Amino acid sequence: MTTPRAPRTAVYPGTFDPITLGHEDVLRRAALCFDRLVVGVAVAHHKTPWFDLQDRIAMVTQALQSCDNVLVLPFDGLLVDFCEQHQAQVVLRGVRNLVDFEFESQLAVMNRKMRSTHETLMMVPQPEWSAVSSTIVREIARLGGPLDGMVSTEVAARLQARVARDASR
Repeated sequence: MTTPRAPRTAVYPGTFDPITLGHEDVLRRAALCFDRLVVGVAVAHHKTPWFDLQDRIAMVTQALQSCDNVLVLPFDGLLVDFCEQHQAQVVLRGVRNLVDFEFESQLAVMNRKMRSTHETLMMVPQPEWSAVSSTIVREIARLGGPLDGMVSTEVAARLQARVARDASR
């Protein structure tokens, strides 16, 4: 008689300020590879996010609502602790280029030093999203540029509402 295996669980952490089509691409593909995918939306003490935590969670939840095995949760503190809390064996990261890879490699080594049982896997988004970042998207929105092909229509509407709100202050 075989022992049932534990569910393969991965955590994809990020600030998602906002979630881009590149994030969505990696997350949807990752959801096909794991039994459970926990998206950890970071409180982001080291950054000043454009959107508050609840808005970022709502955007990610809406974007991934068709993925039954995805759970979107806030997270604060050490990533390795968050992984432990959710019985995740894998940290998943999206990398667009060598700069991302170098940064993520450093984080992976430090996480591995703290918890040798966790693996880090890196996924590359489809080529059409390899230059898209949340920072660039926010700047384009701030300057009134088109957001087509970078974020969903729902996220574009939230960005435009944020720009309008800032302009009225």
